[in-house]
Amino acid sequence: MNSVQNKKTITIFGSSIPKEGEKEYEVAYKLGILLAKKGFDVCTGGYHGIMDAVSKGATEYGAEAIGITVDLWGAKPSKYLTRQIECKTLFERITKLVEFGNGYVILQGGTGTLLELSVVWEFMNKNLSPIKPIACHSNLWKEIVSLMEKQIEHEGRKNGLVKFFNTPEEIADYLERILLQKI
Repeated sequence: MNSVQNKKTITIFGSSIPKEGEKEYEVAYKLGILLAKKGFDVCTGGYHGIMDAVSKGATEYGAEAIGITVDLWGAKPSKYLTRQIECKTLFERITKLVEFGNGYVILQGGTGTLLELSVVWEFMNKNLSPIKPIACHSNLWKEIVSLMEKQIEHEGRKNGLVKFFNTPEEIADYLERILLQKI
C-alpha cells in the first residue's frame, strides 16, 4: 500500500453533492491543498462533490489522490484521481477506504458518510483496527457523535476517539501533529 513510499494517507469521507463554488466543496478543496502541503496523500470514494474537491486540491500540490470506486451509480470518477482502485461491492469499497487511511477526516455528508464514520469508529472501538486520528468538520457530526459518546461511555467503551474542528487548517495541523509528530 503506501508503506513502500512511507508517505501517510488521509482518507476523507463526505458528500458527493456539493459543486465547485459551494461552501462545502471549497472547504474540501482547501483541505486537499493543506494536506498535500504537509506531505500527505489523500484517499476518497473517488467521485464527485467533496471527493472531487479534495482530490483537486491535493493533486494541484503534488500529492497522490487515490479513488476507491464501485460502479453502482453509473457515475464517472473524478478527473483529479492519480490512482483508481475499483471494487466489486460497496462493502469492499468501505473496507479499502478504511485500510488506506492513516487518519480520517469526516466532512459534511449524509447517510453514506455516517456509515463510513460509523465503520471507522466501530473498528477502533472493537479493537479491529489500531487507534488512528478521526477528525470531523461540521456541527452535524458534533451533535451525532456527542449523543453516541454518551452511549459509549455508558457501555464502558473507548470514548474520545473522534475530534472536532472548525476549519480545514485546524484539521491539517492536528493530523500533522499526530501522524508526523510535529509540535
